[in-house]
Amino acid sequence: MIRKILASAAISSLLLVACTSTSDTTFNADDVMFAQMMIPHHEQAIELSDIASDPTVEAGSAVAELAAQIKAEQDPEILQMTELLASWGEPLTPDDGMDHGSMMEGMLSVEELDQLATLRGTEFDLAWARAMIAHHEGAVKMAQDVLASGKHPEVNALASAIIESQQAEIEDLKTIVGS
Repeated sequence: MIRKILASAAISSLLLVACTSTSDTTFNADDVMFAQMMIPHHEQAIELSDIASDPTVEAGSAVAELAAQIKAEQDPEILQMTELLASWGEPLTPDDGMDHGSMMEGMLSVEELDQLATLRGTEFDLAWARAMIAHHEGAVKMAQDVLASGKHPEVNALASAIIESQQAEIEDLKTIVGS
């Protein structure tokens, strides 16, 4: 009887260790790069949302509501990716010293962000929606890429959620620009 209990305990311990180890090693370089690149991509979407929330730009209600929705979705996703990188022992940014911000599709330059913030009313709404469409299309492409090459289940679920939510938002943004 004691042997069965000890054997059962040993098997349970091995299973627990195997499950724990598997969850910590089921990521690859593509999962890491996705998180490291999507964090600043999302941060810029939040910056765009903050510009739309500034009352001086006189954003229309559709833009203001969409900006609030984008910020509410992407803040927790940044936290999730930050926590994943920490759990993997990976830095928040790639260690190669390159500026990857300019390499990501849909990212606006500092000058473009500054210019956007000078616009008002309908002119702002149209420019903001066009910028956000390009920005979201870039995020969707990044998410599709990691689904094809990443392997971490949480990253895959996040990428799928990003594709779904941002494609829906692209459709909403297209109604703002009339296309």
